[in-house]
Amino acid sequence: MSVNEIRWNPLLREWIIVSSGRERRPWRPKGYCPFCPGTEETGFGWEVLVLENRFPALTQRPRISRKSKSIYKVRPGYGYCKVLVETTEHEGDLCDLSITQLVKVINTFAEEYETLGRDPRIKCVMEFRNKGEAIGVSLTHPHSQIYALPFIPTRIRRELKSAKLFNKRKGKCIFCHILELELEEKERVIYENSSFVTFIPFFAMWPLEVHIYPRRHIQAISQLNQHEKVDLAKCLKITTYAYNRIFEQDMPYIMVFHQAPTDGKDYSFYHFHVEFYPILRDKGKLKYAAGIEWGAGTFTYDGLPESNATKLRRVIAKELSNQNLEV
Repeated sequence: MSVNEIRWNPLLREWIIVSSGRERRPWRPKGYCPFCPGTEETGFGWEVLVLENRFPALTQRPRISRKSKSIYKVRPGYGYCKVLVETTEHEGDLCDLSITQLVKVINTFAEEYETLGRDPRIKCVMEFRNKGEAIGVSLTHPHSQIYALPFIPTRIRRELKSAKLFNKRKGKCIFCHILELELEEKERVIYENSSFVTFIPFFAMWPLEVHIYPRRHIQAISQLNQHEKVDLAKCLKITTYAYNRIFEQDMPYIMVFHQAPTDGKDYSFYHFHVEFYPILRDKGKLKYAAGIEWGAGTFTYDGLPESNATKLRRVIAKELSNQNLEV
């Protein structure tokens, strides 16, 4: 019997998803890709496709393994786990997609956020992309994932708390203020267009961590207009291209959309943004999260954010000037 439940960590005050069925996931099967056109799951005639995850961490019919006891709380792991197949091509990264195709991907993310968020049991829709074997990606065909959660996860809760407190004290958005500071200093900005600013944050944890902030104060990807979607597509394309060129090898990374929860409350103080966590610190060298990171929750940064921003900015400028990157 597969178990899908969430367990409460009373020390860190956060939920952990427990899914016994996920241990059966295949690892990079040879000779067969379930995401390529023409398979039983995909069929033909599509450009962007959303599939149910065959090994979901959350499900609409969850089973629990035990009852709660004292501070050991157990709840059904209700939710949705979907896969967004970004292209019919079997290999590639976001930078290999055309702007038109990337906009279709963005539109699909927006639609899923709205659709899943209408379920009253869903509190937060997390949309993200894992890339690379070092990250643990089991299938190489370009794809992202969507988790619709019955709770607001820790990182989003902490951002919401900071944003609400800053808004109460200063009367403005903390993300908008961060954007003002980054544009004022310019040292960490690596690319910008009329709708978005792409930068290594002052407080980056991963060596080449990049954040993408919309200039307009919005709470979710579904609020983007058509022009902004095109500009976001350019930022995603340029960022991933720079990642793959800076060390002349494919960069393993995680990309996450940070959006307002969908529990019906007022989150007008929050600000939609995208965060990238790449795990290479140099060519062939991984940045490991080790003792101080896991044990204390305190990251150490190898180098200076300003220096790494300069490196990425130079790569982007060179590729744009040589017209190697079409945006």
